[in-house]
Amino acid sequence: MLVDIVTIFPGFFASPLATGLLGKAGERGLVEVRLHDLRDWATDRHRSVDDAPFGGGAGMVMVPGPWFDALDELEAQGPARVVLLAPDGRRFDHKVAQRLAAEPRLILCCGRYEGIDERVRTRVDEVLSIGDFVLAGGETAALVVLEAVARLVPGVMGNADSVTDESFAAGLLEYPQYTRPAVYRGLEVPAVLRSGDHGAVARWRRDQALDRTRRLRPDLLEQAEEDADGPQAPG
Repeated sequence: MLVDIVTIFPGFFASPLATGLLGKAGERGLVEVRLHDLRDWATDRHRSVDDAPFGGGAGMVMVPGPWFDALDELEAQGPARVVLLAPDGRRFDHKVAQRLAAEPRLILCCGRYEGIDERVRTRVDEVLSIGDFVLAGGETAALVVLEAVARLVPGVMGNADSVTDESFAAGLLEYPQYTRPAVYRGLEVPAVLRSGDHGAVARWRRDQALDRTRRLRPDLLEQAEEDADGPQAPG
């Protein structure tokens, strides 16, 4: 997978891209990330990418020119799905990550200031948000999307079961996990996990996942039921 990130702070990504899962994915050639400084497409000597908003108001707005020129150049290099990170976008979740992981190439656009000139949205395929809060810019959101998507690219995870065995992958929160020692400060690992009975372990994990989801995220169960029912025929 190839991911282009357009930002005014390319240095923001230096450490994450060299660390952990993303670092290994890059070293193995499974996920290539190219960083692009939006200011490279600015046309004035100050490399400006923002201006005061029409109609007045606080803050500055990113001007359309550098964005249009950047996307013209990047899209000329081949097909890509263009994603803008913004607070008013569709909520990013595991299903969206799965869909994006199937794309051979993504372009992630990181806004700043009070936002991007609305006309830039005519050049993107979708707008995504990582939650109902406001960040200083789209870089943090882009990194969240990148990591969630990259780990679903075949070969990135050392154990393929890890991708399907975690929270949200099956529509449920993940079951509790334990490791050695079997007893720590009087707290014991459940006996079923030490029984060697794989069937019993699987049932326990499923029950625990259901219970945890029911207590902490009942909305996930409601959504799973709606998905199972499918769209209703008009009456």
